[in-house]
Amino acid sequence: MHSIPHPSLQDEIGPRLPGAIYSNVDGRFEVLALITNPTDAAQLLHRAAARWALIVRDTLRPDGDPFVVGSVWTTSDYLVRAARTAYVPAA
Repeated sequence: MHSIPHPSLQDEIGPRLPGAIYSNVDGRFEVLALITNPTDAAQLLHRAAARWALIVRDTLRPDGDPFVVGSVWTTSDYLVRAARTAYVPAA
């Protein structure tokens, strides 16, 4: 039996690090925070389990409040602006 390789955390998140702006059919989003603690991510996403979560803001909406997403990076997403700094995990 063949197993399907599980995508890495980096593959799922893609280039969406804090400061990055990405776009897809749902809007254009600035990444405000990346949460990689599974317990915190699951709680923010209101799920039983999660590996990570992003807090984003839709830059196309002047009244856009930050919100949490947990969708993986796909070929329909594209980077508008790269993150300003590299992600460094908290100690």
